[in-house]
Amino acid sequence: MADQERSRAASVAVVLGVTVAASVALTLLGVGSAVLFGSLLGGMAHALTSPTPLDLPRWSFRLGQGLIGVTIGTLVSGAALRRMGEDAVAVVGVTVASVLISLAAGAVLARRRDVSAVTGAFAMIAGGASGVVAVARDLGADERVVTVVQYLRVLVVLASLPLVTALVFHPDSGRGSAGTADAPLWADLVCTGVALVVGLGVAGLVPLPTGSLLGPLLVAAVIASAGWLGEVSLPTPLEWLAFAIIGVQVGLRFTRASLAAIARMLPVVMTVLVVMIGLTATLGAGLAWTTSVDGLTAYLATTPGGLFAVVAIAADSGADVTYVTAMQLFRLLLILAMLPLLARWLRRSAPS
Repeated sequence: MADQERSRAASVAVVLGVTVAASVALTLLGVGSAVLFGSLLGGMAHALTSPTPLDLPRWSFRLGQGLIGVTIGTLVSGAALRRMGEDAVAVVGVTVASVLISLAAGAVLARRRDVSAVTGAFAMIAGGASGVVAVARDLGADERVVTVVQYLRVLVVLASLPLVTALVFHPDSGRGSAGTADAPLWADLVCTGVALVVGLGVAGLVPLPTGSLLGPLLVAAVIASAGWLGEVSLPTPLEWLAFAIIGVQVGLRFTRASLAAIARMLPVVMTVLVVMIGLTATLGAGLAWTTSVDGLTAYLATTPGGLFAVVAIAADSGADVTYVTAMQLFRLLLILAMLPLLARWLRRSAPS
């Protein structure tokens, strides 16, 4: 049972205070997506201690989805698209296989009575954690479970990457650079503004549940891959805003019962995650065997998540950064595109 009533102003103060403090602390600890985690804790801090209703306006969630779409879209480049095309058959085959592994893992999780088929699939699907979390609620999944499991997967992947890379491949560090976006701030803002206005405008006309994310993503991808404005990216403060909107929204929906239910499923989740990471590593070995790609590049290209950390390790170890980015992005975009159809199919096939 919740503890005490609060005024709306006091509730907002609790959410903002915990969000800022937790985000700063997690950033100092080197945790990825620190603002998303911090805002998730901010929302939970209020939801678990007070019955006072608090929610964000619908338009803010659409804005958060759109900004995350821009973040993903600006990662697309012409070089990555060309590099992926050189091994198109192998790339498509490995990507489809990794998605099927994810769906099998989701089906295992969904065998629990407290997890629906849609929630299990969304929680375990490998790639685009922020995008999946952003659209989970719209597509009928429990975004609380999806958020916790998605970012637990990212955490496990990030923890295992340096260890596996060092023990299996023995690369020299400091051999390359990931590079950074070189466009001036005005270009980043122009790209973001155009992608949001056009993308969200189209999303409002097309009845697609993930349109608020996919519309800006596609517009940003066109601008980024064409190179009209240079190597654009979403300005960091706007990325923080997107993560904060999504994180608070999810955090506010937690209850003590839902938190306890998620804690009970963690042993199963960890077991399934370890098996899934092992299977995707096997796909990487197959990719290296069937193409001219070296083993380290193939392993990094097929890891189930942690895009930015994977690219950074690829650059530092001398792996083919463009190939790794292309493979990871292709899987991410495929997953985001298929989510509405997947959710609809799982709901129809679920026993009534």
